[in-house]
Amino acid sequence: MIRITVKNRQGSAFTFERSAQGNLMEAIRDADIEDGFATCGGCCSCATCHVYVQPVSGASLPPITEEEDALLEGTTHRRADSRLACQVYLDFGFDRLEVAVAPEE
Repeated sequence: MIRITVKNRQGSAFTFERSAQGNLMEAIRDADIEDGFATCGGCCSCATCHVYVQPVSGASLPPITEEEDALLEGTTHRRADSRLACQVYLDFGFDRLEVAVAPEE
């Protein structure tokens, strides 16, 4: 199980545990934390699942892909820790993640 803390766009923090399956987008969507999150359903085509991710313990994030990088480049609020939640797979050895949903574009 992975312990995930997500801060939504309104600033409220939610902590939950999730099995190490699927991706971060599915975990956030299934926890019903943010309205309008991941409108493309995880196809890496819209950037509405833009988050800021900090692994707290366990493995580091896998490298960003060219496709993900190109989508994030078109966002206003990109930072060094920006990722698309649909591209962060939870089976990558994480014990705990802290995530903030990026401001809406």
